[in-house]
Amino acid sequence: MAIAVCSGSFDPVTYGHLDIISRGAKVFDKVIVAVLINSKKNSLFSVDERVEMLRQVTADMDNVEIDSFDGLLIDYMNRRGAKVIIRGLRAVSDFEYEMQVASINKKLDDQIETFFMMTSNQYSYLSSSIVKEVARYKASVADLVPSAVEEALKRKMAQL
Repeated sequence: MAIAVCSGSFDPVTYGHLDIISRGAKVFDKVIVAVLINSKKNSLFSVDERVEMLRQVTADMDNVEIDSFDGLLIDYMNRRGAKVIIRGLRAVSDFEYEMQVASINKKLDDQIETFFMMTSNQYSYLSSSIVKEVARYKASVADLVPSAVEEALKRKMAQL
């Protein structure tokens, strides 16, 4: 079974993320979407909230599993028996950073392969940071995130 991991902060999950996840699920037998626990990052949503949002918006994808992890991605992948990392690229600027990460991952474990997927053109500008900025000013994010995420953003912004 070809198991791939799509990791990230997903703070929050966007249509761009879902584009990569759904396309990856068509290529690999199983895709594990793994939310990185990063205590150094000032996240809007807790890890549990992000995991729950991802579960809601991927519920119709039978071969997608949602999880979270702390530490090195390579260690997590070895625990899960995964050999492929899926990374989405929006622009050339993403490639430079992602190439560095892929290279160090390959050095840490030469059995792990990284697959880069170009985000669909309609999501090439989209990032979680942009979504949070738009939501912070109470503008509509309906075209950027699924409705469950939009509602979670509205609740979270009302608390701030």
